[in-house]
Amino acid sequence: MEFTMGGRLEVRITPADVGKRVSVRRRSEGGGAGAEFTDTVGVLTSWDDGVVAITRRSGESVRIVESSLVAGKVVPAAPARRRGPAASFEELAAVTARAWQPVESEALGEWRLRAAGGFTRRANSVLPLGDPGMPLGEAFGQVERWYEERGLPPYVQTATGAEGTQETLCAELERRGWRREVSAQVRIAALAPVGDLDADVSAVRLTREPDAAWLSRYQRFTTPGPHVLRVLGSGPSVWFATVAGESESADESEGESAAAAGAEDGSRAGSAVPAAIGRCVVDGRWAGFMAVEVAPEHRRRGLATAVMAALARRALDEGASAAWLQVEEDNEGARELYDGMGFATHHSYHHFRPA
Repeated sequence: MEFTMGGRLEVRITPADVGKRVSVRRRSEGGGAGAEFTDTVGVLTSWDDGVVAITRRSGESVRIVESSLVAGKVVPAAPARRRGPAASFEELAAVTARAWQPVESEALGEWRLRAAGGFTRRANSVLPLGDPGMPLGEAFGQVERWYEERGLPPYVQTATGAEGTQETLCAELERRGWRREVSAQVRIAALAPVGDLDADVSAVRLTREPDAAWLSRYQRFTTPGPHVLRVLGSGPSVWFATVAGESESADESEGESAAAAGAEDGSRAGSAVPAAIGRCVVDGRWAGFMAVEVAPEHRRRGLATAVMAALARRALDEGASAAWLQVEEDNEGARELYDGMGFATHHSYHHFRPA
């Protein structure tokens, strides 16, 4: 990282650069002449009372005492991605929202208030894409009242790490006492290589709706009420994948099993808890992958890969060419799996809740 100007370190940012992506170097605390330095890259979100605040790509907010700065400069709005289809944050935000729709939705200016009986944060949070049409303090107050009326905790979903994301809004939420509760990565990849994965997809059954067996494997609820089925079934073209457990089988008297045939009618499936499941939403050129789960006793057998490949092949048949998914930052096993499939992080998203 180059900060010098004619051989001298130089701070070339000012409070007027708030909202821009910057790179800074600071002295470590207590450092003297031989002090070590720390570099930080992110969006400059505030510069008040001698303290500089920078929000990193991951959503982490770093506060730096101004007097410790030894160098700083404005850098390009977003680093170039090394792989994956071209995509803007605005396009992906719209596609991911259509793949996981709430039961109830209401506009607040250009923000969207969403509720689904508490089933997942994504379906029960504000999607703030644009201007709420009022000062932020009033908007946050309306958000809290709207969710309170529904007996739900208020959440705001934000994004960081790409051009056009919401680092400044994240900083404002933190300033007002909201705290980041969970973060995840939005990853993208070319779809064809996912469909070409070396996997045995013969045991993967695809259906248009989740049956009782599929729901018994999904871990996001205790009792699947109507609101759960509404959310899971939402999206332009939705597919559910199931791999039967060892004790689960179709009626052998009917010849080739429904699983081996890739049947779309789940009426012949057994009722045992499946070994693996997945969900895919096809939306134009995009195929979104969600709810990929494998029973602990069946892991490391290639079932997640088989589920992804089977769903990708169906999405390719429908004309999709690009893939996306979301993975929580602390899910190391899933991140390694998707690394191997060619998925690269496009941006991160976060859910904020009042402290």
